[in-house]
Amino acid sequence: MTGGVKALRRLLRRLIYLAMRGCYRLTVHGQGHVPKQGAALVVCNHVSFMDALVLGGASPRPLRFVMDQPIFESRWLKWWFQLVGAIPIESERHSPGALRRTLDEVSKALRDGDVVMVFPEGRLTPDGEIHTFRRGLETILARDNVPVIPAGLAGLWGSWTSHHGGKALKKWPSRFRAPVSLHFGPPIAVQEVEGVALRRYLETRVRALKAAADSDIAHR
Repeated sequence: MTGGVKALRRLLRRLIYLAMRGCYRLTVHGQGHVPKQGAALVVCNHVSFMDALVLGGASPRPLRFVMDQPIFESRWLKWWFQLVGAIPIESERHSPGALRRTLDEVSKALRDGDVVMVFPEGRLTPDGEIHTFRRGLETILARDNVPVIPAGLAGLWGSWTSHHGGKALKKWPSRFRAPVSLHFGPPIAVQEVEGVALRRYLETRVRALKAAADSDIAHR
């Protein structure tokens, strides 16, 4: 990736952050846990279609997020997703070999020293709660042993971009400048969880950070 592209993504990150601060009463904790340089994998619960923008703006470094291929191919937004370096993923059922192609792209990004973000639930929460993390994290980390930054997000359940009260994006916005809280946790090295199911351990950490974000909103 050229220096010009990196500089542009840093600028976009700042602009996204300002936009998110305008849309929400956003508080961010633990930004210092994202390493200043080098590769890392960020994992977070998935509440709404705005999650990637909130995380991407709040991170001190640009994030390359993994997203569904059909959304990536959006007629109006594909140029934007390409610009910020999103990595599309599609099911093997629809495109044999798709998962391997995505894993190769994630691996390349990590080896280039980028920070990649994934939503391990694989879908928006249907009820506001965190659901079981799907397979894939182990494969990514078996290929590239990078630190994992857990994150917990709260406040977007109930927004028009969540599944609260009906399918996301199929209803009118009902509130503006809602309180939103994002907590980044300390980096986790894969070797620290030896003997513990990795996905389960990371899910536990994300649940704890979401609880802290919920508490943050409740006490405002």
